[in-house]
Amino acid sequence: MTVVTRFAPSPTGRLHVGNVRTALHNHLFALKHGGTFLLRIDDTDQERSTAENEAAIRADLAWLGLPADRSVRQSDRFDLYGREFDRLREAGRVYACYETPDELDLRRKVLLGRGLPPVYERPDGENQPVPGREPHWRFRLDHGQPIAWDDLIRGEQCFDPKLLSDPVIRRADGSWLYLLPSVIDDIDLGVTHIVRGEDHVSNSAVQLQMFAALGAAPPHFAHEALLVAAEGKLSKRLGSLGVDAVRDAGLEPMALLSLLARLGTSQPVEAVAELSGLSADFDFAHFGRAPAHFDFHEVELLNARLLHQLDYDSIRDRLPDWVGAAEWAVLRTAVQRLTDIGEWQEVVTGHPAPPAIAPEDRGYLAQAAALAAQLDWPEDPWRQLTGALKERTGRKGKTLFHPLRQALTGRDSGPEMGPLLKLIGRDRALARLNAAATQG
Repeated sequence: MTVVTRFAPSPTGRLHVGNVRTALHNHLFALKHGGTFLLRIDDTDQERSTAENEAAIRADLAWLGLPADRSVRQSDRFDLYGREFDRLREAGRVYACYETPDELDLRRKVLLGRGLPPVYERPDGENQPVPGREPHWRFRLDHGQPIAWDDLIRGEQCFDPKLLSDPVIRRADGSWLYLLPSVIDDIDLGVTHIVRGEDHVSNSAVQLQMFAALGAAPPHFAHEALLVAAEGKLSKRLGSLGVDAVRDAGLEPMALLSLLARLGTSQPVEAVAELSGLSADFDFAHFGRAPAHFDFHEVELLNARLLHQLDYDSIRDRLPDWVGAAEWAVLRTAVQRLTDIGEWQEVVTGHPAPPAIAPEDRGYLAQAAALAAQLDWPEDPWRQLTGALKERTGRKGKTLFHPLRQALTGRDSGPEMGPLLKLIGRDRALARLNAAATQG
């Protein structure tokens, strides 16, 4: 069986981290099995769907590195939905209804007041037309036997169709709701696995009967626990944290994807540079049913780890001209975001002002300048310099190293000084040591 998965966003807004997680897991599962990843734009809500949002969704997926093998738009497929709707209607699985929203709401309240489930009370035959009203349309559920399936994450699932309302599938104005078009598309496009949030479990129960009514074998389902904020509460912030915010924060897409790939599993979260590294061991059996806790700070930490391991060739096109392979090899350990690299240009090629030097360190730095002028610079100047200073002054540890770092870089911390000093070079290093020694 060729695996086919799909990501089906509605272009009524931008992608948020929950959407990205769904897209990623569909992509990884298809990638692992050599299958096809589809993008389906669910734009049946013509009033709220916009071309701008669709373009933004496609751009976000491209930036994330989650390209679709094929894409379709539901608004281009209305004729197909109409044909299948007519087929279901002829088979008696679709029927007309004339209640207003207010009438339905009142009926639900009456049922609840009687301690009964607020399930739509369908007629034995057909509803009688109401003069002056266009009907909306419901799918007639089969009450004959329970709806059951083995979910790839949640395990055995079972619903009593008598406790479910016959779902509305088409409005009185002829526009489509989500449930039936989605099933028709999944059949037509050959989708084999539906991966989505656990809030769709009851939808899946209804849709299983739609697959059967249309004479199609259903796909496999995997319903994932929803993301919650790190503090354990459902967070509106997660619903508004979009791809644009991650990008604007200067974070790498793979930092976000590395977290979302493992969130909700018992697997360790690691900074992974390629999707193939995430797909190799991707398995729905690893996912639990407990809420998945998302913390944006984890993305920031993963971003730093990711940059620290990236080689120069993989990132050279995004680096400023002054950063070559040697510079990147040294400075990548000092950056949390790629944009931080600019802060180190002054250290490597300029004239950084050292912080205030303690009076007792100025003589020490004068000795360092004199010794540095005598070093065999192409070898290992930092090891030679600190070794000579330790022997001559008796200093060690922080008192040996820290004043040198301050004088040479103008900073209290940074990458390893040995390779950094080679980048700084002899002339700049001597000038900085002498300037720090005479500070006052």
